[in-house]
Amino acid sequence: MDVLVRVSEATGVPADLLGGYLSALAASVATGRLPDRAETDALRACGTLAAERGVPLRALADACLLVAELTQATPGTAAILGVVRRGLSAFAEGYEEAHLTAIATEEGARREFVDDLLQGRADARQAEHFGLRLAEAYTVTVVRAADPLPPDAPVVRRIERALVARFGSHNILVAGRDGMLVCAAPASLAAATGEFTHQVRSSLEAWRAGVGRPHHGPGGIVTSYREAVGAIDLGERLGLRAQVLKAADLLVFPVLLRDHGAIVDLVGTVLGPLEAARGGPEPLLSTLEAVFASHGNHTAAARRLGVSTRAVTYRLERVRRLTGFSPVDPTQRFTLETAVLGARLLDWPARPLDGRAGSDGRHDPFGLRG
Repeated sequence: MDVLVRVSEATGVPADLLGGYLSALAASVATGRLPDRAETDALRACGTLAAERGVPLRALADACLLVAELTQATPGTAAILGVVRRGLSAFAEGYEEAHLTAIATEEGARREFVDDLLQGRADARQAEHFGLRLAEAYTVTVVRAADPLPPDAPVVRRIERALVARFGSHNILVAGRDGMLVCAAPASLAAATGEFTHQVRSSLEAWRAGVGRPHHGPGGIVTSYREAVGAIDLGERLGLRAQVLKAADLLVFPVLLRDHGAIVDLVGTVLGPLEAARGGPEPLLSTLEAVFASHGNHTAAARRLGVSTRAVTYRLERVRRLTGFSPVDPTQRFTLETAVLGARLLDWPARPLDGRAGSDGRHDPFGLRG
């Protein structure tokens, strides 16, 4: 045990990782035999444990040689083992330095490729190197966490390894960009998006995902990426509760916003009278949203709002009296719901309806204008 303590202090390798090795070495010295299958399996398990604990391979090799050096009785043999130990340690150190440099270079090239890809500048040869075949249609999923994720965050690599293990390295690209987590997968690989969000759910606490539609070619990946980001932005502006938002399910909103003047006129005409309500229009707007989200169930809407069912009924009557529209009537309900969605898209009543021509890009929620 004194040998293991000395080796551990000299190399930093925990003594419990070396006990099996010392036993195998002692048995070999005594009998001249090599380690058997069981002993080799035990050493392999210790090697796995060392890697999990972050023990460098160089330190582990150094520790093994030092154990051999300290347990040999012949002075000449001990001297030779000392030379071998120091030489192997130097070789391993240089090898690790070159390996780390190569990894850093590859990571830099990868980040540059992801930037090029999501701006439409990547070519087919670059894409093939990083596992994408741009002739196929790809779907991009974007995850925005509560706290921005750095590109080299451990969670990025962990999720990428899980997806590559299941679908292969030439099918999936997972990367960090602009504080978000991005996954590009072939549209034919329908399970990839679900597996990606499953891995995110088990790795992050507060997050929201947007899923773009499938598109072909490098430009298609850019479009799908913008749609995914736009779906997240749209969900936040509308207060949608779903954690995963699909751009294909939200296509009505770009249609609504395509005619800016019409949607401003709709919101002003239908909901403008709510500004006369005591407390302003916001409580009544929130009530309409809750009722629509609850499919007209006043009790469920009251639970969403944290008020009584009577309060919901009262507010809806106020809406009817002020606007002339009732959520009970099918045609009027559609008009009201469209106006409420338009109000959220225009950020009304927090911002006035006049002078909101879409020059700030807020009326292109899927980023389709490039």
